[in-house]
Amino acid sequence: MKIAIYGAGAIGALLGAKLHLSGEDVTLIARGPHLKAMRESGITVVENGEKYTAYPALAENPQEIGPVDYLFITVKTNGLESIAKNIPFLCEENTAVVTAQNGIPWWYFYGIGGEFNNTKLNSLDPNGIIESNIDNKRIIGCIVYPSAIITEPGVVTHIEGDRFSLGEPDGSISNRCKDLSLALIKSGFKSPIRPNLRNEIWVKLMGNIAMNPISMLTRGNLKDITEDRFIRKFARQVMVEAESVATALGVQMQVSVDQRLEGANSVGEHKTSMLQDYEQGRPIELESIIGSVVELADILGIEVPSINTLYGLSKMLGSNSGIYF
Repeated sequence: MKIAIYGAGAIGALLGAKLHLSGEDVTLIARGPHLKAMRESGITVVENGEKYTAYPALAENPQEIGPVDYLFITVKTNGLESIAKNIPFLCEENTAVVTAQNGIPWWYFYGIGGEFNNTKLNSLDPNGIIESNIDNKRIIGCIVYPSAIITEPGVVTHIEGDRFSLGEPDGSISNRCKDLSLALIKSGFKSPIRPNLRNEIWVKLMGNIAMNPISMLTRGNLKDITEDRFIRKFARQVMVEAESVATALGVQMQVSVDQRLEGANSVGEHKTSMLQDYEQGRPIELESIIGSVVELADILGIEVPSINTLYGLSKMLGSNSGIYF
């Protein structure tokens, strides 16, 4: 199968390297010093104390690649609007677009049925640019669990995690999901196909909505947050409020708030991706992780005072720091 990965940061590069080494036809779309280094020396992956190098195809201009079978979008959610116009160049009739971002995806209500069917969230696609360039029928949802960092241009360190959960928006177990899952498994990942991926979206989000902004505001790692009794209590309340929004949408939470807190604690002294982005002056994925939940709570008429406070503090920090969300 022919695969393109749009956004060859840490996760995109790790994914591309492993798929390429398993024999897939992979092209990574990247830019800047990271692209230059990969062109010169390939992608070096540091994993379990060992190093290996992969040499997948690379491109800066998506129009150079042409249509593919599967297009992974691994850019941060706040970068989707800027790349959306390039997506049609990578698609033909049967191209699947695999959305691998944190938080609530812009397509969340596509095909969900019921009173919220096809609801549009302004926080995720305010100008309709993403949806107008990516046909919803192409979407395969994907939840990313690996944690990785770019330690230097062209070098990715895989910290932990090996699962990419997949799911069709309508809950079907499609052949295209099966084929992609097999390719991911062959490359060394776990890749379950979920009949209701939205449940798992919320399980991951329940942790991200608390840990990511709190870590950015405090500069604390997961261990710091979960072992400080005051901060842990606040984080727990944020998670409880997020769970109330999810439940109102019919989501069945399969992990409790306290289990999620313990899971975060077990990761240890790990900096969240939001804190890493803030420290490096990169745009922050605030809207998909927390702004979308604020908007959903307003739609549902649910009070989420702790989430609102965390959202406001985070936006003020960004405004005062000159960082775009």
